[in-house]
Amino acid sequence: MIEIKDKSKCCGCAACVVACPVKCISFNEDEQGFLYPNVDLTTCINCHLCEKVCPFLNDSPAKKPVKVYSAKNQDQQVRFSSSSGGIFTAIAEYIITNEGVVFGARFNDNWEIIHGYTETKEGINEFRRSKYSQSIIGNTFKEAQELLKDGRLVLFTGTPCQIEGLKRFLRKDYDNLYTLEVVCHAVPSPKIWRDYLVDITKRNEITLDKISFINFRDKRYGWKDFSMLIQAGDKVLVNDKCSLNLYLKGFINNLFIRPSCFNCPSKGGRSGGDFSLADFWAINQFLPKCNDNKGTTLLYVNSDKGLKLLDNLEIEKKNLDCSQNLNIAYSHSTREKYPIDKFWRLYSDRGLEAIEIICKKMKPNPIAEFFRRGFGFINRKLS
Repeated sequence: MIEIKDKSKCCGCAACVVACPVKCISFNEDEQGFLYPNVDLTTCINCHLCEKVCPFLNDSPAKKPVKVYSAKNQDQQVRFSSSSGGIFTAIAEYIITNEGVVFGARFNDNWEIIHGYTETKEGINEFRRSKYSQSIIGNTFKEAQELLKDGRLVLFTGTPCQIEGLKRFLRKDYDNLYTLEVVCHAVPSPKIWRDYLVDITKRNEITLDKISFINFRDKRYGWKDFSMLIQAGDKVLVNDKCSLNLYLKGFINNLFIRPSCFNCPSKGGRSGGDFSLADFWAINQFLPKCNDNKGTTLLYVNSDKGLKLLDNLEIEKKNLDCSQNLNIAYSHSTREKYPIDKFWRLYSDRGLEAIEIICKKMKPNPIAEFFRRGFGFINRKLS
């Protein structure tokens, strides 16, 4: 049975919870806001399925991509509304056009981040744009499985560990399944995100239900000068560039990310995803004439099946050298920059103010560090 003695060995993918045939595993939130499995020993039947689906208990080999592209959606409005080049939308629309179903991360009514699915092109918009808090998988693994068994075409998107968790839960390959991982810096604490939103609503003397729109990566100042945007109707509550926004600074400085993100088991093609999408922050190094500061996707194609799907898409793409690590977050875990335990002790005393106190002491500038992870070590060969 699953027993979490070291929280750095649990990524919260939820595969163990969903796989349990007697439903004796539940997810409980810890003091940092992360979900961890808890086993009811009185009903456990010792089938060990929970162990068989765990990414940390089952090593997967690194895998080189089949192709890597610089890619952009040809619809400029889609690009503007996306975090990078709008390639997720192009793939998702193809799936929907072929009577398929798309799974992804969206906001619920309380602006928490959860997984869900859509069968319409209009519904894709909810899954577009990066969301910097760990999403709740819920029952979506099982929902995807039932749709696959019914012969429906399915696109499942998520972080690398979520994609690996899904693949291990399914325990077989489906020709009608496509998986897309979002290359992940790390997942921040849902507790901090909730606290941040409460602070914003209090400052503006409104209730949470008055918030109408949130975008962690708004492009009105450009792709590389993205900002946090929060609105209540037409009123802008937050419009901070990344280097100035309290929440984004804390996230990029790794102050409140999940402990397992420092040793991710699913990077470098280990998740088994057909596609990996990242920001092509290194575009000026390789294709400077193609950089219009509107967003460009670094598209890793990890399977022949994924490569064939791309033939059906009308996107702008250019070949890149597969042997170069064009975005370090594709294959390498992030690193601890400040003692996590020390941060949480200060946070328990000072709340959100702790983020500002610590970030003032840290260098380089968080936005510079974010881009460094995007195009640093570009000459290092993939292992």
